[in-house]
Amino acid sequence: MKNVFILIFACFISTILHAQNIVAFTQQKDNWQLWNNNDPLYIYTDSTDDWLVQKSAAFLQSDLKAVTHKNIYITHNLSSVKGNVIIIGTIKASATLHKLSAENKINLNSLQNQWEAFQIKTIQNLLPNKYHALIIAGSDKRGAAYGVFEISKQAGISPWYWWADVPIIPHQNIYVKNGTYLFPSPSVQYRGIFINDEAPAFSGWTKEKFGGVNHLVYEKVFELLLRLKANYLWPAMWGNAFNDDDTLNPILANQYGIVMGTSHHEPMLRAQQEWKRYGKGAWNYQTNQAVLDSFWKKGIENMGNHESIVTIGMRGDGDEPMTEGTATALLEKIVARQRQIIESVTHKPASATPQLWALYKEVQDYYDKGMRVPDDVTLLLCDDNWGNIRRVPKLSDTSRKGGFGMYYHFDYVGDPRNYKWINTNNIFRVWEQMHLAYDYHIRKIWIVNVGDIKPMELPISFFLDYAWNTNKWHANNLEEFHEKWAEQQFGATFKKQIAQILILYAQYNSRRKPELLSPETYSLQHYHEFETVVTEYNQLSEKAQKIYQQLKPEYKDAYYQLVLYPVMASANLNSMYLAAAKNRWFANQNNITAAKLYGDSVRYFYEQDSLMAYYYNHELANGKWNHMMDQTHIGYTYWQQPPVNKMPDIYTSPFNESQGNKLYTNNISKKINSYNKLPNKLPSFKWKYFIADSGYVSIHATNYASLQEKNGMHWQKIPFIGKTDGGITAFPVTAPEQPINNNATTLTYYFYSSDTGKIKIYTYCSPTLNIHHDDGLKYGIAVDDAPVQIISINKNDDNPQIWAKWVANNIIINPSEHYLSKPGIHKITFTLINTAIVLQKIVVDLGGLEESYLGPPESKLQ
Repeated sequence: MKNVFILIFACFISTILHAQNIVAFTQQKDNWQLWNNNDPLYIYTDSTDDWLVQKSAAFLQSDLKAVTHKNIYITHNLSSVKGNVIIIGTIKASATLHKLSAENKINLNSLQNQWEAFQIKTIQNLLPNKYHALIIAGSDKRGAAYGVFEISKQAGISPWYWWADVPIIPHQNIYVKNGTYLFPSPSVQYRGIFINDEAPAFSGWTKEKFGGVNHLVYEKVFELLLRLKANYLWPAMWGNAFNDDDTLNPILANQYGIVMGTSHHEPMLRAQQEWKRYGKGAWNYQTNQAVLDSFWKKGIENMGNHESIVTIGMRGDGDEPMTEGTATALLEKIVARQRQIIESVTHKPASATPQLWALYKEVQDYYDKGMRVPDDVTLLLCDDNWGNIRRVPKLSDTSRKGGFGMYYHFDYVGDPRNYKWINTNNIFRVWEQMHLAYDYHIRKIWIVNVGDIKPMELPISFFLDYAWNTNKWHANNLEEFHEKWAEQQFGATFKKQIAQILILYAQYNSRRKPELLSPETYSLQHYHEFETVVTEYNQLSEKAQKIYQQLKPEYKDAYYQLVLYPVMASANLNSMYLAAAKNRWFANQNNITAAKLYGDSVRYFYEQDSLMAYYYNHELANGKWNHMMDQTHIGYTYWQQPPVNKMPDIYTSPFNESQGNKLYTNNISKKINSYNKLPNKLPSFKWKYFIADSGYVSIHATNYASLQEKNGMHWQKIPFIGKTDGGITAFPVTAPEQPINNNATTLTYYFYSSDTGKIKIYTYCSPTLNIHHDDGLKYGIAVDDAPVQIISINKNDDNPQIWAKWVANNIIINPSEHYLSKPGIHKITFTLINTAIVLQKIVVDLGGLEESYLGPPESKLQ
């Protein structure tokens, strides 16, 4: 009971202290200067402590020297110390920490039997001559490393100092605040990234800068992971084999404390490339069992005593389905044999070796149809490759020993189209989906496909930070995350402005992936949609450029990578497609002059795209990141990327629609003879209401008039999660299906219409999938006092065509038919049935709704 109390108390203290600084650059109450007068600073480790402790001490020495340019010495002899000292150690191997504990100078109880926990504590006058000590104690080697990098981060060393050229700002002095700071075990046990889809960018860059994907580049990756408090890696696998390409790769991974795995279709720690190099016969267990068993056995032999998570199961060669249909008996046989191999090599029960079974794509069908694996195996659930979780476990299943994990995507190659070029991940949506995962006890493994690492710096930071402590970030403070991240990279001066740019850029770019854009995406004719989208981008680009001009020179390389390039390139791309749409429009109107003008604009924006990429590759940071912007992103004709960018076709005369997709602008608008005119004076009403004055009403979901919360439910606004605004959802997400009655949890909206008769209401929801594998997530909707209609938003998510439309458009739109019996103010009631629905927008079609991508802008509010 005592240990439970200590852990709970540690969690409480850590939550409080997450917002509290240990390190400062000015003298404050109850803090002291790391450097005592002119004495040097020492970093002490026990010589017998782990390699990673010694390496972390060297990193800290380098980091603090970069900040202060003062002398720092590493020692293994405390009696030689003649200044203040930083003592780093693990409770397992540091005799010094145990001596301090025996002297009641430090309490290590909170670290006993913990995973990756650490404690930072100050001790004044620890050594003769009144020298002070800063203690960094880890429950294990990674805990100690995380403690070191926590101090480095607070001293001004961004985790992205090397990977994004974030400058290290010098300070004359560093102070530490007296106290004990406890950081308990992380929320998610294994937290990591998957370097994937890495050609041509990452592959070209590593070949030029490091001679290939070898231990030299992986050491940079390992360091980055530790600075981000991660511990898990799926290595690059396009033409690469981590263990086979460089024998130092697995050795260094183990020394750095990085738990290694292989991707969802590479079982038994063997890369696909290894099969191509050494495999004999077909990748088919029915016809080639002996060869595959031997091949897999070698993978477990290579593992040795290195920390690893072994992927079990089997998919087809090249990340394809293994067989037609669901061969459950075959896969069960494969899993059983793989576990026998693990036992035969390790001489331990299979349960002693961490394993995962990835329920990726068609493999999920095996699980849905009843296949199970032993209880110690982690079930790695997956998103749909587009950031939408496919399944959550039943709450009754969440006690299984191996637990559940999540394989998520920030980058993807496949249907309906690749998205690899640039970051398109809205942090608010990432949070909402991973919060859903965590509350459903998906807490063992979080791994995310990050493509080339760059340019996914921001979402990687959030994903790993949230996995470390899910209590830290929630719907109401995600803007603060962006501010803190901006401050960490660029200082405090422009942090609020930069945060807003990052938020809006991701919101705009997640409306539709750049690779899916075309001249047909947005409407020219309806709601000024295309012009509005481009104007928003250009305004954002102007703000980003203005800040760039005001930044100190040392920040500019990092700012270009992390903010300016993605914003400017995205704005430019959308401008190009608008120009192409106008070129086609005027060509079809036989306005040759205007068509040529916009054709010239298309060429200009296309050239600008190339010039920006050229600067990123060849001039930015003296060419450090050459090839990182080699990814093609213009000219897609199907899911796979084009070999080179291709400018949109330009027209100077009318063209047949067979030459291009049908434009919204070529549609003949619905012409409504007349609407009943609004009265001269609108009625007064106790609630706010929206006005139908153009044959439709458009309402952002967060602008409800009133709400009702029952049965322990509550409504939660999530800002910026929508395509044009925020969204609203219901918590707790694990609540059971809610009944429809007078105690239902509801949102109420009002609108005024002079029209009567049949109407349609469209709800715009985030593309959440059928996570419970039933008849879909449902809501209720009614107008005035009519009976509630029950609508399922996603029961057809197993239809590839329907799903592809949802994810390409990043929205699920569902219609319902209603009736207005008289003019006046009408009530829409949205009733909660299932959680996990994120409502973004409600559109009422009174006969005047026009076709558009985003839907009409919000109506006037009375």
